Amino acid sequence: MRIALLGGTGDIGAGLTLRWGFDTTHELLVGSRDPEKARTKADEYETELASRGVETTIKGFENSMAADRADVVVLAVPAYHLVDTVESIADRLDGDTVLVSPAVGMKRDESGFHYNRPGAGSVAALAAGAKPATVPLVGAFHNLPAGGLADLDRTFEWDTLVFGDDEDAKSTVVDLAAEIDGLRPLDVGGLDNAAEVESVTPLLINVARENDGMHDLGVRFQ
Repeated sequence: MRIALLGGTGDIGAGLTLRWGFDTTHELLVGSRDPEKARTKADEYETELASRGVETTIKGFENSMAADRADVVVLAVPAYHLVDTVESIADRLDGDTVLVSPAVGMKRDESGFHYNRPGAGSVAALAAGAKPATVPLVGAFHNLPAGGLADLDRTFEWDTLVFGDDEDAKSTVVDLAAEIDGLRPLDVGGLDNAAEVESVTPLLINVARENDGMHDLGVRFQ
């Protein structure tokens, strides 16, 4: 499968690229608004994986070019860039492309981090409103610590909560998540449940900030 990670030069994009590169044989495309930055980062990811005995080719493209070539497009961009990013690639998507949103809207004050719920109801709902109607949207990978993902020396047992209204698309993302060693995908229903999932992320950040030894905190339901 060909996976494009738009915003793949950022923290969560790096973590997912490295983990899929390490644990799977999927073809990985790093997207960015700056194609040179995408190519540079793709080379860095290849070098990191090669140092661990994994020989793979990761390519870098401008976001729309990466999306055009992909079966699954992960929107690894900040929430405030999400709609612009979806609109910029809309003409490169079709009904066979699965769009994945891990974005969370947050704000910070002296008390810590807080979920910044948009008027649409969730960040995923913003993406749903910007995408072509025929393209399925799935939410996943929201509550994962990017630093822990990118650290290939680290083992973990984390859950990722997956939601979406298209069952086939959701199944595709569940399978992709399960291929990352130590990551367990859990289906939490449809798009209407997005806000509950997204709001867990600032909670985890606050727990990690306030308690020693909990840097890069993930979550496991049991």
